[in-house]
Amino acid sequence: MRNLKGKSSSTTEGYLFSDQIGHLLRRVYQRHTALFQHYIPDSQLTAAQFVVLCSVRDNGASSLADLVKATVIDQATVRGVVDRLKQRELVQVDHDPTDRRKVVINLTPIGQSLVQEMEPFAKQITESTYGNLNPAERVALHFLLSKMLNGDEQV
Repeated sequence: MRNLKGKSSSTTEGYLFSDQIGHLLRRVYQRHTALFQHYIPDSQLTAAQFVVLCSVRDNGASSLADLVKATVIDQATVRGVVDRLKQRELVQVDHDPTDRRKVVINLTPIGQSLVQEMEPFAKQITESTYGNLNPAERVALHFLLSKMLNGDEQV
């Protein structure tokens, strides 16, 4: 295997960190996050906040546990994201009528409007993240990433 500078991984006894899938995925994610900050006109909106807003829009009223599962963001981070979205009046947080220990998160009209306004920018971010991949490469990448996520190994 060759790294981006053309050096063989065998030069470091078969392991060159910059050739490893985790490192490459991390770099792509960092690029994606930078593109998000560049394209999204709301400078206060983070990628995690946008994902939570989209999840509530797509799934309806959601508990914190629902959001953790849907967004794959840890509980502490989701709680902080929801608190910040509540401060901006983008979500409403109510107690679950059947279990007062739980909270239920819904989009406010302002939150619904913001998600709708940001969708064209989100599509541009996805397009830019794909970069110069042709349509077949995009389908292949999506297929392979999905296959990796649905693998047999338990985490």
